Amino acid sequence: MGIGRNRMTGFSRREALLGGAAIATLAACGQTPSDAAATVPTGPVAAKAVPPAGWESGLTIAARIASGETTSLVETEKAIARAKAVNGDLNAIATDSFDQALRDAAVPAPGTFSGVPTFMKDLVGWKGTQSMWGSRAFVGNISQEDSPFAAAWRKGGVVSLGKSTTPEMGLISSTEPLVTGPTRNPWDLSRIPGGSSGGAAALVAARVVPFAHASDGGGSIRIPASTCGVFGLKPSRARLDKRDAANAPPVDISVNHAVTITVQDSIELFRVAETNDGTYAPLGDISTLNRPLRIGFAPDSISGTRVSPETTAALEDVAQLCRDLGHEVIDFKVPLDGKEFTDKFLLYWAAGAAEFAQQASAYSGKPIGPDIVEPWTLGLAAMFQARQSEMEDTIAYLKAFEAVYDDWFSDMDVLLTPVTGSPAVPIGEQAPDGDFDAVMESVLNFAAFTAPMNVAGAASMSVPLSWSSGGLPIGSMFSAKRGEDGLLFELAMQLEMTRPWIARTPPVSAL
Repeated sequence: MGIGRNRMTGFSRREALLGGAAIATLAACGQTPSDAAATVPTGPVAAKAVPPAGWESGLTIAARIASGETTSLVETEKAIARAKAVNGDLNAIATDSFDQALRDAAVPAPGTFSGVPTFMKDLVGWKGTQSMWGSRAFVGNISQEDSPFAAAWRKGGVVSLGKSTTPEMGLISSTEPLVTGPTRNPWDLSRIPGGSSGGAAALVAARVVPFAHASDGGGSIRIPASTCGVFGLKPSRARLDKRDAANAPPVDISVNHAVTITVQDSIELFRVAETNDGTYAPLGDISTLNRPLRIGFAPDSISGTRVSPETTAALEDVAQLCRDLGHEVIDFKVPLDGKEFTDKFLLYWAAGAAEFAQQASAYSGKPIGPDIVEPWTLGLAAMFQARQSEMEDTIAYLKAFEAVYDDWFSDMDVLLTPVTGSPAVPIGEQAPDGDFDAVMESVLNFAAFTAPMNVAGAASMSVPLSWSSGGLPIGSMFSAKRGEDGLLFELAMQLEMTRPWIARTPPVSAL
């Protein structure tokens, strides 16, 4: 049940938490430029249904490689050039493996995305690449094999350009690890890109690659997708990566998938990694939603934390957009003691931090302390140590929560909430070496919405439909019951067609 003692090339945050084809971009967007003009949201940049010059979706690149129009080597060289052009500003690459990528691109593996360049998050192993898990303790650690999820992507044909940045073991909603320094948001370099898939979202938003690997244990796909203005779906538990019962944690909260620009890329990446072991029916054909849904609208925080006026206004606008599309939008108050839920989830999260600190010590040969483990991680570990007698009751509470969550959907199909309590906050506000209590307050206000879906194992997504008056993205979170990933994809395609975001590029862009 541990992180993986003596096999430090292949563990994931999930293990630390208690043990451990071608589709044209315009067609994928589903709308003509003239149609787009009538549905442009207010904001600093006018949205269009056509991609910016020089950008292509992953599926389009794969189709051009398959047809012989281009090669993986050419596309990989172009992506490396884009990465070098913007990473000085973004600091979103934890470890580059450009030379290895060029070798792989010479003979790419067959698959849906054969030859398409991307980045893997620094929480999974990719054979031959440094895996630090965002931590100083693991500098120089080279993965001897792919992690199971990474192996699925390799089989799908992707070419990895390296590892994207993540906070230490993905334990916070900003990406400012001490080992690499803060990653910055391409929409505003003074702001965070979110976490823990912050490097992945920043690189995709800046159009370095069309998609990148991401993972989500408490919001880590949806939060950076929201703050960076990209699309991010958190899959249902065990839909894409399933562990055997002997190694599964008591409550399996973390999943792997991707952040993308187009919904269609996300759908096909989902297919690449599906387990298809009988737990769920295969995803099947996905088309733009053509029936009305009953959407519960819950813009208020369940835990009483602050929600910014711009976030509330953006969500109200999206709720109206859903009404205009023919959906029934009903006001919904989440029937949950949010403070109790947050307290239980935080203790479970803290147990993962304590486990990680132990493994960092074992790997480095140094005692647990601030020279190998960040103050934020140490603070969480101390929280667990002080309250570990409560773990049995905490696990029982979290195990029972899926049924509680499912009851919310007795009279609705989808739940609409904010992703975060505000647009991206300034760099430093959630720094891992800041005052623990002050950082905790910021995290709880910022990341107040996403954890229930992780505990419930539910499908949930951030859709980039709004921007603040200052030009910062504001995602909208649509969530459903476990297994309803296809429904969310269909809704996402409808929203993408109606209010396209494909042409919205940030000030820091590789194009």
